[in-house]
Order: sequence, then C-alpha cells, then structure tokens
Amino acid sequence: QVQLVESGGGLVQTGGSLRLSCAASGSIFSVNAMGWYRQAPGKQRELVARIISGGNTNYADSVKGRFTISRDNAKITVYLQMNSLKPEDTAGYYCCANVVLSSNHEYIYWGQGTQVTVSS
Repeated sequence: QVQLVESGGGLVQTGGSLRLSCAASGSIFSVNAMGWYRQAPGKQRELVARIISGGNTNYADSVKGRFTISRDNAKITVYLQMNSLKPEDTAGYYCCANVVLSSNHEYIYWGQGTQVTVSS
C-alpha cells in the first residue's frame, strides 16, 4: 500500500507565500512523476506543476514565475513553493505520484488534499 501525505496548506494574505510538502511511503520501488493539482469549488481539477524523476518540470501558465516545484528523491517527497499568492490560487491542492511497485507495475496515487486560502 502507498500513501501520500500532504502538509503546509493554510490561510495567507494576497502576496504571501506557502510551502506545500507531500511525502510518499509504502511498498515503493521507484517514483516517476510527482506533481500538484488543485481544485476550486465548482471547477475541474487542474495541473499546477509536475516534476519527473530526471528533474524536468512543467507548470500551469497561471503559476509560472510564482510557484516552484522540487523533489527530494531520497525522502520521496515533493515540494511546492508558492510565492506572490493571489485569491485565485485558493483551492484544495492535491499531490499526485506515478509510483512503480515491486511488481514493476506503475500506478497513480493521490493524497488527501490540503486547503490553500488566499485572502484579498
């Protein structure tokens, strides 16, 4: 069984910063991509940022230049540094990981989500 545990959400004023963390644990052979998605009320879940095992990253246009994704492979942890936050960044943020198990099969796992609220 694989678990993704997120932390770091909260309430912040416009222009503030938050750092999200997501740690993976369980019967993991390796992890390919890790990323963050978000979902605001009444909206579809959208990709925020993604990082693959080689370190390449991609970001949603709306967060480029403000958010930075990084990962610690030894700790199987992905981080999302969010700066210059805006009210439209308010959403539930969900960690996602493409995990290869010892069976050599790859599965997608999701965290439980952490709320980010940006006040104006």
